[in-house]
Formats: sequence, C-alpha cells, structure tokens
Amino acid sequence: MALKQSNMLAQRISLFPNSAQIEKQGPTSRLTVSGLSLLDLARQYGTPLYVYDRSTLQAGLQRYEQGLAEAYPAPSGITYAGKAFLCTALAQWVGQQDLWLDCTGAGELAIASAAGVPKSRLLVHGVNKSEADLRAALEQAGTIVVDNLGELERLHAMLTASSSRSPDLWLRLRPGVAVDTHAYRQTGQENSKFGMGPEEVFQAIQFCQLNGLPLKGIHFHQGSHFHDPAPIGPALDTALDIISEAHSTFGWLPDTLCPGGGWGVPYHEDDLPHLPVESYVQFISERLIKGCQIRNLPLPKLQLEPGRSLVAQAGVSIYRVETVKNTPQRRWLMLDGGMADNPRPALYRARYTALPVADLERPFAGPAWLGGPFCESGDILIEDLEMPDIQPGEYLAVPVSGAYHLSMGSNYNGARKPAVVWLDGGQATLIQRRETLEDLTRRDLPLIDVSK
Repeated sequence: MALKQSNMLAQRISLFPNSAQIEKQGPTSRLTVSGLSLLDLARQYGTPLYVYDRSTLQAGLQRYEQGLAEAYPAPSGITYAGKAFLCTALAQWVGQQDLWLDCTGAGELAIASAAGVPKSRLLVHGVNKSEADLRAALEQAGTIVVDNLGELERLHAMLTASSSRSPDLWLRLRPGVAVDTHAYRQTGQENSKFGMGPEEVFQAIQFCQLNGLPLKGIHFHQGSHFHDPAPIGPALDTALDIISEAHSTFGWLPDTLCPGGGWGVPYHEDDLPHLPVESYVQFISERLIKGCQIRNLPLPKLQLEPGRSLVAQAGVSIYRVETVKNTPQRRWLMLDGGMADNPRPALYRARYTALPVADLERPFAGPAWLGGPFCESGDILIEDLEMPDIQPGEYLAVPVSGAYHLSMGSNYNGARKPAVVWLDGGQATLIQRRETLEDLTRRDLPLIDVSK
C-alpha cells in the first residue's frame, strides 16, 4: 500500500470509536468496533444502521471529568445534551454516570423519565417553551433554564395557580458574542433568538427576588461545533460583570455558572490534528478563576454541557452501496441512506469521511461522491473522497455519526428510521428497532373507510 494511502487510512481509523480496529483475515481485512465485525452487524440488523460504542462514551466522559478535576478547584458538573442524540438506553447510560441530562421540552423529558433519570438531574432548556413544556418541566425537572421574561412570568403564574414548589431556575444570558462556526449554529450573538440581554437579566433577577423564586444560576451558549475557545472569554467576562453588579445591587450570587458547550470534533481527516477537550476545559477554568479573582467573587459551580464532543465519535453509521454510477466527471456510490438519517451535509455543508467495512487496504481508485436515495440534489453524504473500487452490495462505514444525525432525521420520501445497536465489551444490543412500513401510517386517520 502506498505511504500516502496508508497514512490516510490511519487517519480515518482514528476518527472511528476508540475500540475500532482493522482485523486481518487471511488475505482480506475487516473493520471491527468493540471486537465486532461491522460487516456482520450490517448483515444481521440491516442498513442503514447506527452503532454506538460504550467504551468511547466512557473515555470521552473521563476526559471531561479529569480535565475539570485538574483545572477547576471548585465544584463542577457535566450535563449531557439530549438534543445530540437521546433514546431510552442512552438516557439510562447518562443516569448510570451520575450526569445531568439536558432536555428540550416535554418530549425529551418523557424519554428521560422512561429511563428513570432522577428529577434532580433533569435540566430543561428551550427558546420558546409551550405551556405543555413548562408544565412537564415543573412536574419532572430539577432545574429550568429560563429563556425570556415572558416565560418567567408564565412560570410564576403557573406556580401560583398550582401552589407547587418551583424547580431551581437559571437565566439564559445572551452575551452578544458568538463563536466561529456555521451561521445556523451560532446562538450567542446580539441578534440571536436565544436568551436575554444584560438589562433583561437584571429585570429577571429582581422579579425572582420579589416573588421568592429559587434563582440559582446563569447560563449562556454561543454556538455549536466550534474549535477555538477564545470567544468564550468575552462572554464569561460579560456574565461575571452581570453577577458582580447583581451582587452589589441585589445581594444575589449564583450557585452555578454554565457557559454551555458546543466544543467541536474532527469529522474528516482534513480536520486533523484537532485541539483536545482538555484545552477547552482548561481555557474556561482559567478564565473563570481569573475573572472571579479580579471581581472579588467566589467561584461558582462550573457546569459544562458537552454534546457532540462526548457522543459524536462513539457513533458509526453503516450503509449498503446499491448502485455505482459514472458520470462524465464523477464516480457515484449510491447508498441506501442519506439526508433522512443525516441532514448535516445538506444543512451545514458538513464534511465526512468513510471506509469500506471489508478489504480496507485495497488501493484507492480515485475520488467518489456518496449519494443517498432521496429526491433532492442536496442528498450527498460525502463529496470528493478517495475510495477503492467499490462494487454494489458492499457496505461503507461513516465515523463520527453519534450526534445530530438521528435526532435531526426525518421520514422524507417515506424513509424508515434506522435501527440502533449498542456495543459493549464485544456484545451487541438492539436499543432502537428499525421503523416499519406500518409505523409510517400509525398516526394517520383516513378521510374515507377504504375497507368498504
């Protein structure tokens, strides 16, 4: 194998779960995760198929925990972002790790409750929570992140009418600074739809004090999938300035400060090398410690929200190549999945890489475009990727598929959502079955009784 291809293969393998290996079988080879052949899993469960490797999740969590323990001397915590990917089994894993779980609305709360996650570790986000969302949050969550003054007033009215005890409240600050990422993933800029400006935050603090509401924290979030922590610095300064003024004006200090999450991950070999999670954690910790010292503030509990940086690398999607097409300038590998299970390339121009699950060390045959089966020209999963000669019936694996694929997926063109398999210590467990044709019409109510 040529040196360039060998290096590229090693880089691609490094993007797969920690337990991924190329195993030799005589003259051929196969790609395994947790000791299990991805080819065998694809044949057993069908495709498209998603697999999640528990050992990679554990390793990612350990990096965050160790980074916080080394860099931040005050209490700290970690919240798993349910929007990255959530199902009952993953919520159970979150509960087993003593993590908090961030839920957006009543739907994700229902999944968390089904998994038995304790109320004290359920945190509710949402930019425009409905009455049903607020009601579920009041009944099931330990903490609510309040997005706006209107929501705060509605919460107070609901609590007054029910005479129930309020969960702890955090206020979502709009810091006026976004991170460097795709415009659709930015959330902290001044004209963002998320959160409150500084003056609104002061009004919310005063409202909570006047009405005896348990205000415990400040939260902000600047965007998702960023790679440079520097813009977090000014946002932390803004939050600490607000806290300092609130302390002198109202005598209030937060127990917790949460600068959100959104740290990016490498998806493609061209993204390597990538700054590690530890650099992100260290930057926030050092900036917060220094900022509190300058303002003579006690260190708050630091709560981080790793979403994709915790779960993305743990996931792999597997597709079957149904057709190979050659147009004048492109070689098309047509897959049995695409934008219905992974809309990120169409939404954000996200770049991915891939490998065949068998005979991985074949020489490259030139660039390929990996397209899906859906009636959209934007249904291109991967563009211009060096690949071997691939034949119909082969299977391809796409790494870094654990976040914002299935949670953003759809039934476009009647697509049925894929099966999901949990890999742990050489054992495979089905944690979400594949949708059936019957599932597609389960909610439908016909206008006419066609049976007559």
